[in-house]
Amino acid sequence: MEASNRLTVLHVGCGREQVHSLFRDGRWRELRLDIDATVAPDIVASLTDMQSVADMSMDAVYSSHNLEHLYAHEVPVGLREFLRVLKPTGFALIGVPDLQAAAELIVADKLTEPAYTSPAGPVTPIDMLYGFRSFLAAGNHFMAHHTGFTAKSLIEEIIGAGFAWVKVAKDDGLNLWAKAYKTHPDEDTASAPLW
Repeated sequence: MEASNRLTVLHVGCGREQVHSLFRDGRWRELRLDIDATVAPDIVASLTDMQSVADMSMDAVYSSHNLEHLYAHEVPVGLREFLRVLKPTGFALIGVPDLQAAAELIVADKLTEPAYTSPAGPVTPIDMLYGFRSFLAAGNHFMAHHTGFTAKSLIEEIIGAGFAWVKVAKDDGLNLWAKAYKTHPDEDTASAPLW
């Protein structure tokens, strides 16, 4: 596909991770945004203040495990920034830890037992609640969690921020994934799997 015809995904909070496989099929151009300049993003900015990204300039926003790093009152601000930069037919793909799944493990007295293994290592319910402890211990305080979500609360936050439509699914790693559209998608898109 010609570069001029490619869709653009804003990878918010990119860190050192790759963009989701949904955006690696050759149709997408990735633009990386992060608050941490040491990870060499294209844009250094906070997800609550992305003013350097033009209104309605992105076909998609990808944000994996960033919303939980905001305080609860900042979540709508960040989501409205996603909405602002999306084109009218754009969508956001948002991943967060599933606190309902974490709570079920905590009730089973598995607070510090590995729940799954991420590329960074084993993740426990306490990591899901407060942030990945090894990153925090190494001084990366951007990784502290200040809020969290269940499927219901994530949908409420996204719709409350102004998105017209959202679908949430769980993965096998105890994460929630939301695909949220700025306007109502067509019936085929709405009934399709998230990716």
